[in-house]
This record gives sequence, structure tokens and C-alpha cells, in this order.
Amino acid sequence: MSIVLSGIRPTGNLHLGNYFGALRNFKKMQYENECYFFIADYHSLTTHPTPADLHGNVRQVLVEYLAAGIDPEAATLYIQSDLPETAELYLLLNMNAYKGELERVSTFKDKARKQPDNINAGLLTYPSLMAADILIHRSHKVPVGKDQEQHLEMTRTFARRFNRLYDVDFFPEPVAYNFGEELVKIPGLDGSGKMGKSEGEGNAVFLAEDPKSIRKKVMRAVTDSGPTEMNQKKPEPIENIFALMKAVSNPDTVAFFDEQYNKCTIRYGDMKKQLAEDIINFTEPFREKVKEISADEDYIRKVTKMGAEKAHASASKTIKEAREIIGFRPF
Repeated sequence: MSIVLSGIRPTGNLHLGNYFGALRNFKKMQYENECYFFIADYHSLTTHPTPADLHGNVRQVLVEYLAAGIDPEAATLYIQSDLPETAELYLLLNMNAYKGELERVSTFKDKARKQPDNINAGLLTYPSLMAADILIHRSHKVPVGKDQEQHLEMTRTFARRFNRLYDVDFFPEPVAYNFGEELVKIPGLDGSGKMGKSEGEGNAVFLAEDPKSIRKKVMRAVTDSGPTEMNQKKPEPIENIFALMKAVSNPDTVAFFDEQYNKCTIRYGDMKKQLAEDIINFTEPFREKVKEISADEDYIRKVTKMGAEKAHASASKTIKEAREIIGFRPF
């Protein structure tokens, strides 16, 4: 069974939400399935068309993927722009993608509101590029977050449409890969919602972040004036702090502060200091791994070359057959 990840865009570092949301599951998944993980540098141009250092951003995300446990020998880890077949399939899918359906995609409407001066064609056709990423390996399952479910449904639509138009059973209709109860949603530090780069630097704690910065961010995390009644329900900002602590701290630590909250004796400053130290301890092995891999240029070069070759072996077969189905044949 083939599984492809619609890869992370190189517009920022990996954070705790990335790790608990998917990365720790990928480490197990890559040994049980045929997995394709990629860095979506084409996708990043839809919102950042003139990046200051695209190459550096890609390199950093690659290093962090490896440090998080992605095994390039077991899985196929590649850079999106290293696979020209993706761009060709994107073009072919766009020939049968319609303006109206693309404009109705909720993420397009949201992005168009946020960047009214940069409503580019790539932003509009983001779903067909994502579909190309998935269908280029004729994938069966895709690990996606809630915000990407509509894009996955669009991929299924494009797969069905291709099969119907050309009267073939070529592209499978991929479904969401369900991690089950292992999937943990990590809240941000701003008091609501999920942890993410798009919510602002202060909302996320990055896996390679230095301890001083982590302490500063966590101490600024949103709280309230404290409980006024015994055993009262925790409001969302406080529930978020506890959720973060449950992810990285010892259960006894969580139980201690929970008891303090229920007794109305909790001191948020003490809790946040403890949380910051626990996050620092949790991310220390990751920081060390990032330093080690970053210093090994030969290894990075080997990984990208191997990933491109493995991805090309799969993608070239797909695009060759798709071209023949449509009618592109050599004379």
C-alpha cells in the first residue's frame, strides 16, 4: 500500500504541534507502508512568491525531518521541485479542473481574504498541485489534518474525473490515513486554537528552538487571574497550558498542578516555569540531532539525491502511462 504525505512547506521550522500531530507517527508508519514524504517548496510560493532564502528554508526543514526520525532508507524523502513529473501532472490535471470548483475551496477564500494583493493562479490551483503530489505516486492513503480534508476530497474528484474522461481505472481514490487515538492536538500559546506557524511566532514552540527563547515564549503564554471556586472548569487558555504539560511533562507534575488548580492555590508563574523546563528537556535530543545533521553536508546531499531517484522511479512510470492514456505518444 502506498502512502504519501502532502509535505510541509519550507516557510518555517517544525514545532511541537507538527511532532505530536504527525511526525512521531511517521516514524512508525514508514516501516509498515511504502511512504513518500516531501518538502513542498512549490506550494510555499503560493503565499511567499519571493522568499528571501528558499534554499536555506528547504535545507532546514529537510534537516529537521531527519532529526525527527524520518528514515530516508525506509521511506522516500524528497524535495518537491526535484520531481518535474509533479509539475507535468499538475498541468494535466488543471486541464480538467474548473474555475468555479476551485474558487469554492474554503482555504482559497480564506487566503484570498488574507492576501488580497496576491491572489495568484498558484493559490487558486493549490488543490490540483496537491492532487498531483498525491496521484503522482498513485497513492491509496494520505495522512492529512482537518484543514486539508477538502483538498483530499478534491484529489478524489480529480482522480475520478480522469478515470471517467479517459474510460480507465488508473488513479486510485485516496482516503485519509487515520492515526486513531495516537493523534494529539497541541494547542498554541496564544490561548486558543492549535499550535502553528501561521498564527504567529509567539504561538508555537519550535523543536529546534533555543532554551532561552522557549522560556520567554512560555512565560508569555496566555492565562487568567486564577480559579475562584474549588474544582471549577478550566477555561480554554488554562486547558491549553495543561494540554501542553500533559504532552511533555511527567504525569506526577501534571497531577500536582491540577490539584493546585482545584484547590485555588495554583501559581501560573510556577507552572509555566516548570512547563518551559519540561519542553526544553523534551526537545534537547532533537536540537542535538539537528546540529549533528546540519554539520554533515555530504549526508544531506546523499539524502536529497537518493530521495529524488526513488521518487522519480515511481513518478516517471505514472506520468508515462498518464500521457499515453491521454494520447501523447512518440511518432
